[in-house]
Amino acid sequence: MIKMTDLKAAFEGMGFKGVRTVLASGNVIFTARPDDEKALGAEIGSGLEKAFKRNISVLLRSRYALEQLRSSDPFKGIETTPGIRLYVTFLSPGARTPSITIPYATPCQELRILGATASEVFSVVDLEKGVGTTEAMAVLEKEFGSDLTTRNWNTILKVLQ
Repeated sequence: MIKMTDLKAAFEGMGFKGVRTVLASGNVIFTARPDDEKALGAEIGSGLEKAFKRNISVLLRSRYALEQLRSSDPFKGIETTPGIRLYVTFLSPGARTPSITIPYATPCQELRILGATASEVFSVVDLEKGVGTTEAMAVLEKEFGSDLTTRNWNTILKVLQ
């Protein structure tokens, strides 16, 4: 586990400006030159490996992409309760094509995958139906591969504040 203060310091050490972390989630907001996203991801990955002496997967999304995501309202019509969790799973380029048909739901509806694009998967977990977030994420990894990261919809909205 990397401390958010250390993660922030690593980004600042790589020369990024306006660096801040959000929650204890591994989300880092920073200002970067408008380079090729793939090259920027490689630069950050290399810098993090140097700082933390291990390979750390990097998935980038621009503020514009996150604003587009919010505007698309992927969870429209989903009633939230204390047991309902809304998640966006960010996929790396070249993610595995899933074997399931989307939209998808487990037999008891404890996990529903509402939709997917080439770079995101939108899912709903109903904790009251007996499945936890960890089990739901295992399904997503099985279907899309392990190079992904999942964030609660509320975290994404917080990033955009």
